[in-house]
Amino acid sequence: MDKDFLKELLATSSPSGWEMDIQKKWKAYVEKFAHEVKTDNAGNVYAILNPEAEFKVLLAAHSDEIGFLVTRIDSDGYLYFTKLGAINPKLAVGRKVEVFGYNKKINGIVGVNAEHHGGVPDDVEVEQLHIDCGFTSDDEAKKFVQIGDPLVYKTEVELLENGLISSRGLDNKTGMFMLAEVLKNLAKKSVKIGVYAVSTVNEETNMGGAYFAGSRIEPDMSIVCDVTFATDYPGVDQSKYGAVKLNGGPVLAKGAPVNHKINFLLEKTAKQLGISLQYEITPRNTGTDADKIRTTGKGVPVALLSLPVRYMHSPVEVASFEDMEKEVKLLSEALVSIGKKINLNILE
Repeated sequence: MDKDFLKELLATSSPSGWEMDIQKKWKAYVEKFAHEVKTDNAGNVYAILNPEAEFKVLLAAHSDEIGFLVTRIDSDGYLYFTKLGAINPKLAVGRKVEVFGYNKKINGIVGVNAEHHGGVPDDVEVEQLHIDCGFTSDDEAKKFVQIGDPLVYKTEVELLENGLISSRGLDNKTGMFMLAEVLKNLAKKSVKIGVYAVSTVNEETNMGGAYFAGSRIEPDMSIVCDVTFATDYPGVDQSKYGAVKLNGGPVLAKGAPVNHKINFLLEKTAKQLGISLQYEITPRNTGTDADKIRTTGKGVPVALLSLPVRYMHSPVEVASFEDMEKEVKLLSEALVSIGKKINLNILE
């Protein structure tokens, strides 16, 4: 795996709706081995192998990350904001952020009115927080920042023990990274189907990119690569949330939205490769791009294969290189094994 490319993606800010920089980098990377690369008006990037093949498989992973949007600037130059995706406001306090100003990127710190040195209130809401960029007036701030500008946490990529990596935005830059690695593998193999690897946009906010992709490609099946909650750290009730650990292998979703035959294909391939799978339950919906893709066109059979991640949607997340390697290998071999097509009718 090209770990340097993953680090480059993680170092590139991509708040939902502002994925342009990271999408350009992903596009430049996959152009080296894809047979065809396209974009659309939503901001998706499509990397395609065998565009003339009759049977089409859509692989999707979203490029956007959680963040914030500036809602107002007060007379002293402090910025106020709202959520861009699912964020716990208490975790934001004291964090470094990077504001996408219209002239340049601005550094800032998230602040809150502490309770007489007693710390952050337990019930703090996002409206109580502000961003201190060092401005002294609204006139000064407005030279660089305007209402609606996005911002993200500012963190560094760190390598931890036992092959773990920590960073902001592992959700889901690891997914778009793995899709590129799968496509690179398949370009060297004899794959008979059409493979459409799509780095989508807007998953954290509205899943519009997934809808554009499914509607445009009209695939015969789709596998979505996202992340899911690891539960292998202190304080997690595994009897309630299940047992999912890092270095335990990819996580396969089971539930009403998922096509049984695609899951069987992935399970069979994993067994052949000696790769352990973990499971998560998605009774009603998956909460991922799979939900939108599934309902495009005449309906698309979908599966969800996820990377376990600790501390999801916090300022810093943790994942495993070993899990990524296993997921890339599993997807690559499963797609090769399809041949020219696969019957996904669960009644036949």
